[in-house]
Amino acid sequence: MEERFFSSREAAKITGCTLRQLQYWRENDVVVPTINATGTGRSIYYSQGNLMELAVMEYLLSLGLTFEVARDTLEALRKIEPQFIDPQVKKRFMLKWEENIRRLKLVEFDKESAIASLNLGQPVIPLWLDRVHARLTEKL
Repeated sequence: MEERFFSSREAAKITGCTLRQLQYWRENDVVVPTINATGTGRSIYYSQGNLMELAVMEYLLSLGLTFEVARDTLEALRKIEPQFIDPQVKKRFMLKWEENIRRLKLVEFDKESAIASLNLGQPVIPLWLDRVHARLTEKL
């Protein structure tokens, strides 16, 4: 089965990102699309995996997280679950406040741990890959 690629405009429409966001993230190596240098100009195409990365960034930013936290979370997700772009990966994660490092940390979702954090008044932010995949699939 051939992989499908999407122009910047298509990627923006599918993920809800702006063209400016795509450009900024590309320039800052957050989400780097496939670049096709054939022809006289430069065409930029995003793979389905790139769309998942864009959807994760858009989701995190929509929650009110800063660009830096969203970028670091995407990087952590790539390390923890390198295959997260695969629709078959249905893992659930959460951003949880870690007092010892004084920042949000990406960890696998654990209900008891999430409740304990909430009981302490600490933030817990869900990142359920199955839901992100489902939203992306609906738009494809």
